[in-house]
Amino acid sequence: MRIAIIGAYGLIGSYVSARLAADGHVVVGVGRDIDAARRRFPALEWKRADLAKATVADWATVLADIEVVINCAGVLQDSPRDDLKAVHVEGVRRLAKACEGIGVRRLVHISAAGVEPGRGTAFNATKLEAETLLAQSPLEWIILRPGLVFAPAAYGGTALLRGLAGFPGASPVVFGESLVQTIGAEDLAVAVARCLAPDAPTRVSLDLVHGEALTLIDLVGRLRGWLGLRPVRTIRVPLVLARATAAASDALAWLGWRSPMRTAALEQLRMGVRGRTEDAARLGWAPRSFDALLAAAPSGVQERWFARAYFVKPAILTCLFAFWLLSGLIGLTVGLKDAIAVLTASGMDARLAAGAVIGGSLVDIALALLLIWRPTAARALQGMLLVTVGYLLAGALVRPDLWLDPMGPLLKSIPAAFLALAALAMLDER
Repeated sequence: MRIAIIGAYGLIGSYVSARLAADGHVVVGVGRDIDAARRRFPALEWKRADLAKATVADWATVLADIEVVINCAGVLQDSPRDDLKAVHVEGVRRLAKACEGIGVRRLVHISAAGVEPGRGTAFNATKLEAETLLAQSPLEWIILRPGLVFAPAAYGGTALLRGLAGFPGASPVVFGESLVQTIGAEDLAVAVARCLAPDAPTRVSLDLVHGEALTLIDLVGRLRGWLGLRPVRTIRVPLVLARATAAASDALAWLGWRSPMRTAALEQLRMGVRGRTEDAARLGWAPRSFDALLAAAPSGVQERWFARAYFVKPAILTCLFAFWLLSGLIGLTVGLKDAIAVLTASGMDARLAAGAVIGGSLVDIALALLLIWRPTAARALQGMLLVTVGYLLAGALVRPDLWLDPMGPLLKSIPAAFLALAALAMLDER
């Protein structure tokens, strides 16, 4: 069977793609950023299309030879990069209309458990609206509503939970008593595969959750045990601090950073994630428990590294931003005369020295500003490494005595360079 998976490189989409390809289907991955996806999943055929923008005619072209469409695309919150209404509602509307027009009969749509009237977030409202419009479609639609998806790969909420589990000395949790029902990403992929059978139930909406409802405190504790870390006490994060963190994450989204700690995620945690446990039986199958999922995927050192480094990464980036920004600002203001004096003491012309200090300070500030803009962060980190090497070489030529200075102005640049190298190594988000 020739199957198109929209969002095939996302957390859910990648597991669905792997499962269906292993089952012998021809999988066509569809998404808006597919260059890296082609490298990660070379066995798939890839086509470029943006669910938020693609027209009915666009979809008719992309899906011309497709038998089944699986929509795994979704966003958590509005941002410059993401538009909830465009992706969850208008995009699904155009996709369904295109399927109707070209004869694609079956559409499997991934929604979310707990989507219902009265849950006051834009995420829930748009997901519910998409389900409502699909219910009016003549297609053989199947809506799957997974609970909290846990995957061997770490991304989004799964990554955040691991970071909380690996936090040193304590486990910080907000809304710790909220109840969550889970499903494994591989189990969800099995459910999607069962939706392809000729006798699969259609025109139905199915919750996919295991029957055990865990508190967030219990969930994080079990993850910590899975990581092989010793138990620690739980710290209940004050709501005001959690909301401030979420607001800061919302602001960072406008700079291209897609943190899972945004306002929408916080609200989803408050409401919990619950679903109907009996629905999975309609597919002749049952999801595994959270403990069974953990037992089936033993953790290794890479999981512990990731969990411990999860909150280290933003700390490193913040430190580098502050270091380079303050270095540049100090060089242009209170430290200008002293910096010029350092160069003129070696015999350099005063005007040349002033130009070098001012130019270097402006470069420092530029690198700091490039770092906070996600699309240019990698280039900024590479620039920091190159500029540091340049500073060290220039220092060795102009003022070699500074290598022995007790304050270590040259020596201290080396750890900063390695900090940038570490940030560059950890910069990938998926």
